[in-house]
Amino acid sequence: MRLQLGPAKPATPVREVLHSAALALLLIPATAKAQSAPTDRIDFSSLLYGEQSRTQVIEPMVRFTHLLPDGQSISAQLGIDVITGASPSGALPSGSVQTRTSASGRVITSPAGRIPLAPFRDHRIAFDGEWQKPWSRYVTSTLGGTYSREKDYQSLGLNGKFSTDLMRKLLTVTVGGGISRDTVFPVGGTPLGLSDGSIVHRGSNDKNVTNVILGASRILSRRWMVSINGTQTFERGYLTEPYKVISLMNLATGQPAGELTDKRPSTRNRSSVLFSSVYHLTDDVIYTSYRYYWDTWSVRSHTIDLKYRHALGGDTFLEPLVRYYQQTAADFFTIGLPQGAPLPDFATSDYRLGALRTITVGGTFGFHPEDIPGEWTIRAQFIRQAGNSSPPGAIGIQRNFDLSPPINTFAVVLGYSFDY
Repeated sequence: MRLQLGPAKPATPVREVLHSAALALLLIPATAKAQSAPTDRIDFSSLLYGEQSRTQVIEPMVRFTHLLPDGQSISAQLGIDVITGASPSGALPSGSVQTRTSASGRVITSPAGRIPLAPFRDHRIAFDGEWQKPWSRYVTSTLGGTYSREKDYQSLGLNGKFSTDLMRKLLTVTVGGGISRDTVFPVGGTPLGLSDGSIVHRGSNDKNVTNVILGASRILSRRWMVSINGTQTFERGYLTEPYKVISLMNLATGQPAGELTDKRPSTRNRSSVLFSSVYHLTDDVIYTSYRYYWDTWSVRSHTIDLKYRHALGGDTFLEPLVRYYQQTAADFFTIGLPQGAPLPDFATSDYRLGALRTITVGGTFGFHPEDIPGEWTIRAQFIRQAGNSSPPGAIGIQRNFDLSPPINTFAVVLGYSFDY
């Protein structure tokens, strides 16, 4: 089963941790060292991620960077995800035991009063490479490629960006973009949307993603830098989650009376704007950012991020963080469909497309042991995610259950970087 981790689910805690923690540990040290003498650098990191009674992820990652004398750099990164656990199927809890058969033919039993979960096990291997070249003192280009493979999903992409310094290097403007050609081949075949799942397509499904980015950063003083970045992403093709279902509700009894498969539009346009600020105090640094996101599925989100890097002396630092995230539901999100009523064009009960709120607290501790070369970093985060526990339109037995209980997530990222 594929655990969707891409930007398509901006609220997914796994992706939040992977981007804010693992990439920060890998990429920020390499950037800081790029100004020194040419050298090679290796970055290791390992993510341990766990949702309460649900998904667990282990992700080791290694990145190699080679800096050339003329300012060019070549880097390559390899990551492996091992994902196990269970995810909500999309079905509603019932007053009695529920039994269903998964796409792989496994019989799944859900206790009375519990949100039905679908167990899964998967692994993913991902590789990306990047070439950065300065064409002059003011112009730099970056070209990269990515490849990832799971048992039911494959992605191949290219990306590039172009940056130029203006106003005596007080202003940097960046333009870029990327394309991804993905293939989805669900275990057991692709079910027909909004059906009982008995009609299955055995072939693969294409998904194409194109994105563009435009950004600018401005140095306002010796201590303060601000930036703004806008992104636009266009998705076309198979965007449905093949393993999710929607409960049919018997209006007379108020009980679930069957299930239909998930169905989503085949197009989605995403937009986001990110404002960020970095202010350097005497020794410490304050990072703040705000991100607004919207798409053609009517999902809207706000993300506020605050980090404070406190120098403890030498190469040791402590960086606490606080992040708040809120999103609205997609226009075709539903908690269930009335049995016998006309079916809509699209519908999903995937909580990741419902109304969500997430609060993240944590911090990073970095240090450089005297007798050991390189830099160590440890980042720990606690994430609490909650949805709308009393969504409008609840009927029958739905009123007796918390349909979107809070999820507690813990994540730890251990990183080690060294030059040689």
